[in-house]
Amino acid sequence: MDQVGQQNQTVLTEFILMGVTRHPELQYPLFGVFLLIYMITVVGNLGLIILTKMDSRLHTPMYFFIRHLAFIDLGNSTVICPKMLVNFVVDKNTISYYACATQMAFFIMFIISELFILSAMAYDRYVAVCNPLLYNVIMSQRLCHVLVGIPYLYSAFQSVMFTSKTFTSIFCGSNVISRFYCDDVPLLSMLCSNSQEIELMLMIFSAFNLISSLLVVLLSYLLILIAIFRMHSAKSRKKAFSTCGSHLTVVVVFYGTLLFMYVQPRSAHSYDTDTVASVFYTLVIPMLNPLIYSLRNKEVKSAFHRVFNNWCQLYI
Repeated sequence: MDQVGQQNQTVLTEFILMGVTRHPELQYPLFGVFLLIYMITVVGNLGLIILTKMDSRLHTPMYFFIRHLAFIDLGNSTVICPKMLVNFVVDKNTISYYACATQMAFFIMFIISELFILSAMAYDRYVAVCNPLLYNVIMSQRLCHVLVGIPYLYSAFQSVMFTSKTFTSIFCGSNVISRFYCDDVPLLSMLCSNSQEIELMLMIFSAFNLISSLLVVLLSYLLILIAIFRMHSAKSRKKAFSTCGSHLTVVVVFYGTLLFMYVQPRSAHSYDTDTVASVFYTLVIPMLNPLIYSLRNKEVKSAFHRVFNNWCQLYI
């Protein structure tokens, strides 16, 4: 068995991705849909990164975190969408062995980073609502860099660990991945060595990542709600709710999708439901986040008008 596994490992040069749909007649319409989604994602997130960097009034902790969230969303979408678009217009949905390892590594890094950036943003909103007078003191530049730097390092560590463990193990049997991208879960079912060890590690780390980040978010918003209910002015309550509205919307959509994907029993999983959930948190959410933060935010709209007017004065 080991000799066969080792032989398969040496000849395995590519994987076949199942793709988004099994219906050939939907390939070209879906190509158009996902191309549009990706273009909106790139323009929205790149625009938010540039805007929060260029406009001095957006040089605050909240927009510092929003800029990094936009970077993560742009990265996550770019790792998956271009390859998926290519597979819509070719006869065989294949990805090379090393491209698959690279895609999986970056996907793991970005998805874990997003969990903890969102929890850091929840803490930021807690400080803004509950300690407004000390906000600039508590949310110092140093703390902001720590709250962003640690998630990047931690997610990179997990990414390297799981990718190296998976792709240095022996693959045997089918090389068909039941996703439209290289994900760790379907790849584990293709291993004939170390699969149980990696699966246990994956379960432990995934549970810790999801629960710990979600607890920070829930605790932050519980304290925010208590502080809001103690406010006597309706205007103050409205301002506090508007301060948290965009972030809360993003959190509900992102964690809701992840919980649907990973908490439901195995018997409830199907190819179609898993595909829809995967599309949502890898491609749709990165498109929605910049729209939520720009359409619901007067400061972002004002900053866009200022930057646009300055650009017009310089070049027109």
